[in-house]
Amino acid sequence: MIRASSFFLACFCLLASAAPAYEWRQWRGPNGNGVAEASARPPLNWSESENVKWKAAIPGRGHSSPIVVGDLVIVTTATDRAQMVVAVDRSNGSLRWQTTVHEGGLPAKKHRKNTDASPTPASDGSSLFVAFHNGKGIQLTALDLEGGVLWQREAGPFVCDYGFGYAASPVLHGDLLITAAEFTEAGWLAAFRKQDGAPVWRTPRRIKTSYSSPIVARVAGREQVLLSGGFRVSGFDPADGRPLWEVESALSATGGTLVWSEDTVFSSGGFPDRETLAIRAGESAEIIWKENDKSYEQSLLYHDGHLYAFNDNGIALCWDAASGEEKWKVRLGGPVSSSPVLAGGRIYAMNERGITYVYRPSPGAFEKLAENQLGEEGFATPVFVGEEIFLRTATLAGGRQEWLYCLTGDGEETVAGP
Repeated sequence: MIRASSFFLACFCLLASAAPAYEWRQWRGPNGNGVAEASARPPLNWSESENVKWKAAIPGRGHSSPIVVGDLVIVTTATDRAQMVVAVDRSNGSLRWQTTVHEGGLPAKKHRKNTDASPTPASDGSSLFVAFHNGKGIQLTALDLEGGVLWQREAGPFVCDYGFGYAASPVLHGDLLITAAEFTEAGWLAAFRKQDGAPVWRTPRRIKTSYSSPIVARVAGREQVLLSGGFRVSGFDPADGRPLWEVESALSATGGTLVWSEDTVFSSGGFPDRETLAIRAGESAEIIWKENDKSYEQSLLYHDGHLYAFNDNGIALCWDAASGEEKWKVRLGGPVSSSPVLAGGRIYAMNERGITYVYRPSPGAFEKLAENQLGEEGFATPVFVGEEIFLRTATLAGGRQEWLYCLTGDGEETVAGP
């Protein structure tokens, strides 16, 4: 009996050690909705001298969020001449590898708040997938976890009608890598086989340029690719790109990724008009409420029957998701590009000045819990895994420098170079 117990204990320990660590493999997190895993226990407070586990210098400039895969934290970035993928060690922030994906070919024009490395990478746990606007199109690249290039292909053309650049992050669904590039002349939503980049399906999206990332969600009992822009909000079949439903919207261009509840999709944007929509997306889609408010660059956040926003001007809002009734509206401080995230029972929302506000997801009243600052510039949405936050900011004094922080409650700090 003792030997049997020891055997089963050894097997349990072996299985536990082989289990994957908590990860954050794509834009908007494990479920694509800006909600961290239930295991997340991030710190409430931090500063340059408090709760910083490590700090790593990132070369160049980029607005992509980090992803966390195994023992790696990965971001994309760009210099004046190259677009790169950078991986640092999750335990101490030291550089593990840096791969230049494109040398030259960077777009000549983009919005002052955009970068040549704004889309967030995606991973299936064994490979990485990145999208860059380079040359005359959107280039997809697959890499292994050592930084080696597995395959590369042009997903399709892209010419921004406004000259503002590209922003859409790719998303994985089974064996498919799905991405989009929306513009008047020849816009598209398309899927590629993740093993080799072979095209699987393509759906036209010839609309005035929009910037939202597609996301795959289970809504009204079926998997759907959700996407807004071009005066419409739409759902597509992820297997073949076939349109499932569509409703009219007042929004030509959007930047946020759609969020959802069981049978309802929520959209927001601010060009040319302000609008926040709730759409019942069953067999026949219908708008169930709309409000004259906007989250143009940011994604919304759905939690427990309520919809939360941290909009362009730094105003935090809460609506009843079923009726659209405004529960509260509070000015915190903007401008804002990053999206709010729910982690550890709190909402974390960062503005472009590097200030992160932490407050309760409570419809009864707004309750701020903390206000923390790192750096002088913050565009990338923070990532929450276990007891850690991975935060990308920049300092401006003495020349702009980007930093990737690992924040935790242990209070230890190390600094790693690029």
